[in-house]
Amino acid sequence: MAAARVFIHGLESTSQGTKGVYFRESYPGMIIEDYTGSLEERMAKLEAILAGKDELILVGSSYGGLMAAIYACRHPERVLRLILLAPAINLDEFIPYTSHTLTIPVYLYHGDQDDVVPPNEVRPVAEAVFSDLRYHLVEDDHSLHNTFPALPWEGLLQD
Repeated sequence: MAAARVFIHGLESTSQGTKGVYFRESYPGMIIEDYTGSLEERMAKLEAILAGKDELILVGSSYGGLMAAIYACRHPERVLRLILLAPAINLDEFIPYTSHTLTIPVYLYHGDQDDVVPPNEVRPVAEAVFSDLRYHLVEDDHSLHNTFPALPWEGLLQD
């Protein structure tokens, strides 16, 4: 069975944003939905969408990175890999999950000029929670405008 690829957009974005459009065009079977409301509402929708699915590869951007990380902490046996793009795991909502140790591979890309989610607040949390972390601080902004298209998506999203 092939892995289920999932993209989770950020707080003020939608599935029609740059990243969502890229994934929809490049990976037609990828699960790409819109999330609105509180974190609880967004997580309830994500849980419903992923119910019964295993071998997940989750890609989360900003607030979607927070959602992906929470989901993986709740269901580590169902997630093959996490790809986090400037994940908002520095928010208080992630504190209950910082006692977890997640052993799945986690690829984290963060722009050194990110003024929305500070890399210096995210990295220590990521290093504490993700034991198999591949951290990449890149020359870019929060949206990773320059870096995103050049990331090795074929390798990151392979089964």
